[in-house]
Amino acid sequence: MNTSGVKLRLLDKADKEIRKLPRTVKGAFFDFQHKFKTNPGATGLKLQQLKGDSRLWSTRVSDDYRALLLRLADDDWLIVSVKHRRDVYDRLSAGVNPVTGGIEYVDLEVVEESVFRRLAPPAPVQTATPEPVKPKELFAAWSDTQLSELGVAEPLLPVVRTLTTEDQLLGLVEYAPQLTGEVLLALFDGKSYDDVLDQVTAPVAAAEPIDPEDFQAAAERPATVVTTSDEALKEALEGGDFSRWKVFLHPTQAKLVERRYSGPARVGGGPGTGKTIVALHRVRHLVGQLGPGHDKPVLLTTYNKNLAADLRSRLLELGGEELLARVDVSHVDQLALRIVREAEPGSGKQAIDDSQAVREWRALLDELGEDGWDPEFLHDEWTQVILGQAVATRADYFRARRAGRGRNVSRAERAQIWQLAERFTQRLDRLGRQTWDQVAERAARLEIGREQRILSIARQREEAGGLDNVHLQDGSGGWLRYRYRHIVVDEAQDLRPAHWKMLRAMAPREADDLFLVGDTHQRIYKNQVTLGSLGINIRGRSSKLTLSYRTTRQILRSALDVLGETAYDDLDGSRDTLAGYRSVLSGTQPTGHAYPDWAAEREGIAALIRAWDASPDMCIPHEQIAICVPTNQMAAEVGYTLGLHGIRPVEIRADGPHGDGGVHIGTMFRFKGLEYQRMIIAGVADGLVPRESVNRLRVTDPVRYRHEVQRARSLLFVAATRARDTVDVFWHGTPSPFLSRALLRKE
Repeated sequence: MNTSGVKLRLLDKADKEIRKLPRTVKGAFFDFQHKFKTNPGATGLKLQQLKGDSRLWSTRVSDDYRALLLRLADDDWLIVSVKHRRDVYDRLSAGVNPVTGGIEYVDLEVVEESVFRRLAPPAPVQTATPEPVKPKELFAAWSDTQLSELGVAEPLLPVVRTLTTEDQLLGLVEYAPQLTGEVLLALFDGKSYDDVLDQVTAPVAAAEPIDPEDFQAAAERPATVVTTSDEALKEALEGGDFSRWKVFLHPTQAKLVERRYSGPARVGGGPGTGKTIVALHRVRHLVGQLGPGHDKPVLLTTYNKNLAADLRSRLLELGGEELLARVDVSHVDQLALRIVREAEPGSGKQAIDDSQAVREWRALLDELGEDGWDPEFLHDEWTQVILGQAVATRADYFRARRAGRGRNVSRAERAQIWQLAERFTQRLDRLGRQTWDQVAERAARLEIGREQRILSIARQREEAGGLDNVHLQDGSGGWLRYRYRHIVVDEAQDLRPAHWKMLRAMAPREADDLFLVGDTHQRIYKNQVTLGSLGINIRGRSSKLTLSYRTTRQILRSALDVLGETAYDDLDGSRDTLAGYRSVLSGTQPTGHAYPDWAAEREGIAALIRAWDASPDMCIPHEQIAICVPTNQMAAEVGYTLGLHGIRPVEIRADGPHGDGGVHIGTMFRFKGLEYQRMIIAGVADGLVPRESVNRLRVTDPVRYRHEVQRARSLLFVAATRARDTVDVFWHGTPSPFLSRALLRKE
């Protein structure tokens, strides 16, 4: 129990240092913080002021380790670092950033050492020594005043002036405050002063005037991330650093979470920028605005069961059972099926996925002797045009827009397609099956009908002077209300048009109704939509996250190369880009591994994992290693090969990993929304990525070919950006054309 009233906080940066300490030191630290809060002046703690900065103090954690503290007020302390006693120097600095108002701690000795060890090797001695050429300073074009205005920590400005190589810059960024690193890397990447001010600095700038001497106020601002409770501290000591970012909220994200929107809003951004984190915190914020109750007026949804289960567990981690009790967490197909079964309780139809549906199309064409139609084309036409636009009659289909479908079809061909679609629907009915597109379209119709009845009742109430028509309500089967007040959608780019129609009808059209997050560069299905045409207007309410918390700069560059010059939409008919997408993390370049055939490639994968296991510096738990491949058959074959080498494979299925403690293996589709320390992307060969069937479309259907190639690029982009530390790309034979521009080096 804290009897002295002393408050002890832990700076986020110190939190990360403590995680790397030996286990015995972590235990000593946990004991230390209890002793300090009881009596900071206890003789055994040896609390003393440091010479370099009058606000900084040192205190004993163990015989060999010291905690460095910033005194915020008389009984309010902030731990800024935990170091071995031999590494406690006088050149330490703590200050309040004039832009963010947050506390920044800098160890100049460590920063300079990190930069110094990255100095370029001396040039070879020559007989005729030329006039030495002074290396160009990286940031000579910007004054100290400009750098300070952008948020660069003032104590680091002299070090910034010495930087001449990217490697030295990365050495500084490793130990600099986060905003300093973001600003310098953005400038280095070619951004102008105004762009950096707008994209990097402004989103985290404090709204109120900053007092540089008021450290206590600075500790309360979002820019200063601190741990305060014993429970949070224990979690920091025992938890793994890799999962920490999953619930951390950056000040830029916090503004999006807490903003009041006049209608539907969208947050975009590249992989690892925290879109899902924003969605989770948005849910908590919306629940916090609710009055007391036991209903679930907030819906959190995404496109598959695996991601929905992950959202549920992370929401529970974020706010506990109390938060979860007010939220309906459901993947969107499950939600649609629930709506249909509620309206049609006697229906026992089995829902089938797209691949099963294409097989049924192929079987129908075989039975009819039709060999002039591609079953995949017919399935896409049926789902995207007929079901996607709720086309109910042959005449409506003749008038339906087919934008983006590629191949033009004549009136006679439309008549044939309509007849085949009717035959296909009858076939599914006879087999007792339905596709998920049919379920979504039926659910959308039901919810739109429900909304129309609600609006009709509201109009009659208004005409009656605010009185309810009891008979009208009874005739509707109950007191009709919207199912939800707020809807939050994760991975929005992969929902079907019918899903959006259903969701739009489920919540009243008012402030904070729909909040969606997604990135069309990661669209791995064929569900290209324009939200405005579906009644969801996000114009003027779109924001973008640009800082990746997961992927290193090296992986990021290679992944962006995979996308090439392909144009991507923004879900509302305009173009979206990943301009400004960046990372302050640094690591190794992705590595390419070429093999003559698939069997040799599998052996190479097993050998690489074995080499990691044998190296003390490289060895990590196998569940933090993933292997993704183009097909299910290849996944099974890789798993078999690993088993022969004593490496346990764990299959990734639609509902997540099936097993514990092994290397995760699955198709590229299965890894959407997952993260790993190391990613192995295998089978990245021409004819597999993209598939040979896609290559054949280049001549027969150029528009469809472009769409399929874009989807294949997005799939590889998603796979590469699941990694935190390393990416290894394997292929046999001819490598995929998507790799020709990637920054890969062959072994």
